[in-house]
Formats: sequence, structure tokens, C-alpha cells
Amino acid sequence: MIASIAWRNLWRNKLRSLIIIAAVVVGILGGVGSDGFMEGMVDQRVNTAIANELSNIQLHQPDFLLNNEINYTIPNPDQYIEVANQLPEVKGASKRLICGAMASTATAATSVLIFGIVPELEKKVTGIYQKVYSGNYLTDDQRIPVVVGKKLADKLDLKLNSKLIVTLADSSGTITYGAFIVVGMYQTSNNLYDEAHIFVRINDLGRLTGITGQVHEVAISLFDNEQTGQVFDKLSSSFKQHINNKLIDMRTWEQLEPLLKSMIEMTAFFSYLFLVIILIALAFAIINTMTMAILERKREIGMLMAIGMTRGKIFTMIMLETLFLAIVGGMVGLLMSYGLVEYYAHYGLDFGSMGSGMSYIGYDSIVYFKVTDGFYLTSFILVSITAVLSSISPSIKALKLNPVDAIRELN
Repeated sequence: MIASIAWRNLWRNKLRSLIIIAAVVVGILGGVGSDGFMEGMVDQRVNTAIANELSNIQLHQPDFLLNNEINYTIPNPDQYIEVANQLPEVKGASKRLICGAMASTATAATSVLIFGIVPELEKKVTGIYQKVYSGNYLTDDQRIPVVVGKKLADKLDLKLNSKLIVTLADSSGTITYGAFIVVGMYQTSNNLYDEAHIFVRINDLGRLTGITGQVHEVAISLFDNEQTGQVFDKLSSSFKQHINNKLIDMRTWEQLEPLLKSMIEMTAFFSYLFLVIILIALAFAIINTMTMAILERKREIGMLMAIGMTRGKIFTMIMLETLFLAIVGGMVGLLMSYGLVEYYAHYGLDFGSMGSGMSYIGYDSIVYFKVTDGFYLTSFILVSITAVLSSISPSIKALKLNPVDAIRELN
């Protein structure tokens, strides 16, 4: 009975009801849309970093990450690769030699990080080979090849078949020089990475550094990033003796780049913070609108009290009116926000000319939205709660009306 009266009351003043519904819709659109944008940006950055830069899990000699000394190597790396490849969650494992060097041409010089890799193994771990836009990726039949990033090529004025000279300290500490031929250029969404990382064959770098049969890093890539922790636990159990003997140190991408993990946590925090700010603004709109509605219906409420409707039922009626408005607006808002997110999840939001600036901090110029089901549900629940709480003040004003005074306003 009360619910039926409350529902009919909503549409006696359609404009007022539609204003509140529109406010709820805009609030949910703003909250869900901002979350989709921020989650999409961070998700792309994390996936790109794992796919092109980090891999899911890395093995090193325990002191390597602290000092990056060229002699901190892992002996017999193939044993770790063999164990990792036996797990069904593992897409691939690769071994790498890594050393800092000075790269130079006739026109310029800069510091770089050289990755000595096994091309066929590396293709299963990172997607750099798919980012080669000019020339070719590393192969066995090339002569002292190197693949460089576009930003480095621009900086050093490199072209295909150009000669790149690298200067580094070998395993004995002796300064040595090596010449490589540029066979390919790659470009990722991270200009800073492209400018500082070059790739050569592991045997070529091994001869230059004097390191054979050992590596600085074993990188392990998974089919599903969500399984990183599970696979890490399995490998920790398999390599327990090696870890205890300090032969290797194993870390996930979250441990290697804690900033990425912090970004995920901060994004979730700011998404809910932004939603709360929207809900506060929505609460004021509902309070003001419902207060006006109460003042306009003083005589009607007084009449209801005079014919025997209790204050509790009037309170419930006003609360239900607001809740119905929130539910209607929430449902419409969820449908519209879902359509918005799905559209940009498929086509992406293209920043166009701003893309070059975004690539300097590791982000793609096109952002594909992403929103979890939990955020949709939370948004709807919070909007409903906000509506109910916002209706308390107007409802209390209605309860304070004196029926006799309210009815006298008929005259």
C-alpha cells in the first residue's frame, strides 16, 4: 500500500523526478567512466610491462639486482628453464646476458643496457619481436646483429645496416669494444625503454664479455598474469635448495617493479574516492529536491496525518519515493555506463596528438576501458544507500508538520 502510493507520487511531478533520476545517472556514468579509464590505463601499462619488459617471473644471482656486476651470474641456467617449461601455466622461459655499455656512432653516444638473448626462446617470453617496424628480428644467419629501439635510433642517427659501436667492461674488468650491425628497429609504447635497451644474440655478447655457459637472468612468461603468484609458489618449491644455498633469487614482476603494484592500488583508491565525491554532490541534490517536494506537499501530508496515517508510514513513504528514484536512476545509469565502457573497451579512447607525450611515461595513446563487475555492483549499492540517507532529513521535516497548521494552508 505505502509502496504503491510512493510510486504514484513520483510521477505527479515528472520534472522533479526526472531531475533526480538524471543526477543519479550522471553520477554513475561519471564514477564508472572514470574507473574504466583509470583501470584501463593501468591495466594496459602492467600488461605491456610484463609482455615487453619484465616477464612474470625472473631468476638472478642474489647480488645481481643490487649491484648489476657482470660477474654475478647463474651457472647452468638450462636446468631452471627445463623445470619451468614443465608447468602448464608457463608460456616460455628464456636466458639472458645483461650488461651496461656505452653505445656510439660517428655522431653521438649514450649509455644503454645490452640484452644478450636466444631469439627463439625470447619470442616465447617477450613481444619485442612483434614490435619490430623496420628490418628484422635477430636470427642465426645474421652477422653480429643488433636490434635497437626507435628512440635510440633517432638519437644516434642509426639506419638499417648502420654500425653501432659498444664499449663495456668484460668479466675481467678490461674495457673492450664491439661492433654490431643494425638489422632491425622496434617501437613499444615506452619511449624511455626504447631509448635504453638493445638486443643482440647471447653468444655474440658472451664472446665480448668473456662469459660462456652462464647468464645473468632467466625470464619466465605465463599465459595468464593472474597465475603469477601460483606459479611462483610452485617454482619456489622446485628451486628451494638452490634458493636456500643462495645460488638464485626469484622475484615476480610485482617485486621487480613495485611501482606498478602501487599504481594498481592507487587506481582503485582514486576510483572509489572519485565515486564518493560524486555521491556527496548527489546527496545534496537529493536533499534539496526532496525538501522542496515536502514543502510543496505540506497540505497533502497534513491531510494524510489528519485522516489517520501515522508518522511512521509517512516517513516510510518519503523514504520509498527517494529509493525508487535511486533505483530507476541507478538501473538506467548502469545500463548507459555499461554501454559506454563496452564501447571504449572495444574501440578505445584515442588521445591522438597527446599519444607521443603518453609514450614517454610508458602508456599507449589509445586507452581501452576496463571495469570489474564488483565496481558496477558497488556503484549501484552506494547510490541506493546515498539516496536513502539523503531522504532522512526531508522525511524528518515532514514528521515535524502540525496537521492542523498544514490543513489551514488550504485557505
